[in-house]
Amino acid sequence: MAVENGEWIMYGLDWDNPYRIRSYRELIDWINEIGFLPLFKNEVEGFSVEEHVSNLFWWTGNPEQDPWVWREIIARTGEVAYGKFFNKKSGFISLQWFPYFANYRRDGYDFDARWDDELANIRCKKIMDVFEMGEEYTGLELKRAAGFGKSGEKNFNGIITDLQMQTYLTIKDFRRKRNKKGIEYGMPVSVYTKPEELWGYDMVSSFYKEEPQKSWQHIYNHVKSMYPHAEDRQIRKLLK
Repeated sequence: MAVENGEWIMYGLDWDNPYRIRSYRELIDWINEIGFLPLFKNEVEGFSVEEHVSNLFWWTGNPEQDPWVWREIIARTGEVAYGKFFNKKSGFISLQWFPYFANYRRDGYDFDARWDDELANIRCKKIMDVFEMGEEYTGLELKRAAGFGKSGEKNFNGIITDLQMQTYLTIKDFRRKRNKKGIEYGMPVSVYTKPEELWGYDMVSSFYKEEPQKSWQHIYNHVKSMYPHAEDRQIRKLLK
């Protein structure tokens, strides 16, 4: 995705290209095959959903063809992780690879241990404490419960992004708001949860026994093997 002459330009494959991803199910299969995948075009050429789907149906609302809707459906399945995992931008990680990311990004720390060692700030703590009272929250619910807003803590969106980058939170669903009559309205909003709630603590922490830097090397080597043309700085910018 890029801006050219003031217009958003979406990249992608021709409609008749045999390599074009044609459904959310094909996309899940490909994510599981390659391990992890950013949603939009980035520094590493070819390493995105955007570059392997048609550019004709983005934001049309068509569940058969719109990759923006596919991300909602895929998050809802729980078959792969979805969140802001790549340079603070959205993408997917297979369940096979998520423990590598969790070990590296968390540096081997559960959130409580990170807080105890004074490696997390109070705004992160307030958000994570909310999940002691429930398993899932929309962004608005979480913002209110954690005390963010006009007279409270600031930079909610930035903190939520950081917690996803550290793999402490993931997006499990998208839901529309409801008015007093129970009627849905507006755009679907993210529903956040801890990955441990979806896949269990044992799975998420299964690589804690490995040095975090070794997990990073696995991730780096995997990208380099798939995209040998990618430069070191490009990979690091996207994944660090």
